Amino acid sequence: MEDFHRIRRLPPYVFEQVNRAKAIARNAGADIIDLGMGNPDLPAPAHVIEKLKDTIGRPRTDRYSSSRGIPGLRRAQAAYYERRFGVKLNPETQIVTTLGSKEGFANVAQAITAPGDVILVPDPSYPIHAFGFLMAGGVCRSVPSEPTADFFSTLERAIVHSIPKPLAVVVCYPSNPTAYVADLDFYKELVPFAKKHGIFILSDLAYAEVYFENNPPPSVLQVPGAMDIAVEFTSMSKTYSMPGWRIGFAVGNERIIAGLSRVKSYLDYGAFTPVQVAATAALNGPDDCIREMRDIYRRRRDVLVEGFGRAGWHVPAPRASMFAWVPIPAPFQSLGSVEFSTLLVEKAEVAVSPGTGFGERGEGYVRIALVENEQRIRQAARNIRRFLETAPDKLHNVVPLAKRG
Repeated sequence: MEDFHRIRRLPPYVFEQVNRAKAIARNAGADIIDLGMGNPDLPAPAHVIEKLKDTIGRPRTDRYSSSRGIPGLRRAQAAYYERRFGVKLNPETQIVTTLGSKEGFANVAQAITAPGDVILVPDPSYPIHAFGFLMAGGVCRSVPSEPTADFFSTLERAIVHSIPKPLAVVVCYPSNPTAYVADLDFYKELVPFAKKHGIFILSDLAYAEVYFENNPPPSVLQVPGAMDIAVEFTSMSKTYSMPGWRIGFAVGNERIIAGLSRVKSYLDYGAFTPVQVAATAALNGPDDCIREMRDIYRRRRDVLVEGFGRAGWHVPAPRASMFAWVPIPAPFQSLGSVEFSTLLVEKAEVAVSPGTGFGERGEGYVRIALVENEQRIRQAARNIRRFLETAPDKLHNVVPLAKRG
């Protein structure tokens, strides 16, 4: 049976092979250490959970909410931006609450994209950055993920050679999956560049608070004039370990925020009101929980880098995010990231995400998520060590290791 039009525009789901391998292994009794999906395992802050409990069942809280977000939550997000970035936002016109940043990206694509519009998207990058626009009828053109001089030269070439002229450029720092970090100087160059060429900036800042050096990631909206062309997406998922609560925000340019708000008004009534009230308590409450979260991920990162390194697999230490972006070990490069990730599940009982799932330039890498505790990461390292030590003998029919220098 022929697929529907929008389904045909979507590429095959490359994570499915690894997911099948995980399911088969678990059904056979294997204890899979899952470092694949970026699904935070930490609990939400206690005071946030208590606020949720206090609010559930109160008068009117079970009724439809507001797709733009309740006023108190939008004011709390405005206060966060002023406190964290020194950026002033109007809660009425420059902030809309989303059902996570992923939904925000998908619906902003619906709001601003005409059929055939060109969007410049990093490769590798989080899938919704491209697929949201593909589903909206747009065309995606790849630019580098790393915030270097090459980014701007490639961007320039893409703009000059694109017909029609690109509508927007997507940036994501700290990056998922690569963990690249951009400094404020990068945005100070990007904003006038985008203004010169008449394109919007769509910034994904979901990992704003997950950083491991004393250098907090900036917001593009800190650059004077950015509000004229930029919208930024943030999320409660990682900062407060609230992924299943589905609360995020889009903030910035009033025209885009108005378009997103209108699209959402046709599609949803917003998150459950008690969840929005609890999210307000998170943003307005103490930030001890954020520092604790950051310390936990930092310790996990250090255990991962050290343990996998001793096992024989070099892991570059990420400066931010909850991910490590790791080259496939040399003897296994020819397999590709999907086959290698599947092999890890089957032979080492460790799951990672194949890099090709984040774009063509992700081939040759895997993404490792810091979503297991330190003990489990150490166990994963032991499993990897055994896998690498025995591979030449056990996998010679699968990977011709001896033939590669």
